[in-house]
Amino acid sequence: MDHQASKIKKQKSSLDSISKFISLILRHKPEAVGITLDEHGWADVEALTIGIRKSRFSGFDREMLEEIVRSDSKQRYSFNEDGTLIRANQGHSVPVDVELPVAVPPEYLYHGTGQKYEASIDKAGLIPKSRLYVHLSGDTETARKVGCRHGRPVLYQVQSGRMQKDGCVFYRSVNGVWLTKRVPAEYLEKLTDVGRNM
Repeated sequence: MDHQASKIKKQKSSLDSISKFISLILRHKPEAVGITLDEHGWADVEALTIGIRKSRFSGFDREMLEEIVRSDSKQRYSFNEDGTLIRANQGHSVPVDVELPVAVPPEYLYHGTGQKYEASIDKAGLIPKSRLYVHLSGDTETARKVGCRHGRPVLYQVQSGRMQKDGCVFYRSVNGVWLTKRVPAEYLEKLTDVGRNM
C-alpha cells in the first residue's frame, strides 16, 4: 500500500470512529461533550464541534463533521437549513421529537435481529427497549445486515399493512427507516430460509 492510500485509509478509520462518537452524543448522551439537545433533537453545530475537539479528537473541525454527514452510508444525521444545527435522524434513547412524518407503510416491512433475541421476540413481539421506537426495514437485505450485527441473523416479516389498518401508527425517517412504537407478536412471521429470502 503506498503512502497516499495508507493516509486515506487511516483518515477513513478516524472518521468512522468520530461518527460512532457523534451517534452516541446525538442519540443517547449529549452530556458526554457538555452539550444539550433541544426538544426536537437538534444540537448546536459549533458547540458540538468544540465539545468533540475538547473531549476526544483534538483536530476535529466543521469540515470533518460535514464529511461525516455527507459520506455516512446510513444517512444518520441531518443539518438544518442554514447548517447551524445538527441531529440524528432516528435511534434516540433520550426523549426528543424528531418531527417524523406519519406515513402509510407498505404491506410488509422487515426486522433483522440476532438469534439470541428470537425467543423473547416470539413471545412479546418487537419492543423498543432503550430506544423510542422499533426500527423496521423496507427490504430483507437491509434487515439481514442489521441482524448480522447481533450474531447469527434472524429475520421477521412484519404485517405492517394490517397493523396500520388496525390503528397502529408508522413513521418514516429522512433516511428511509420505518418506525413504530411496538409490533405485537401476532403481526410477525419468521422468515425461515434467510438465504433464499434475500
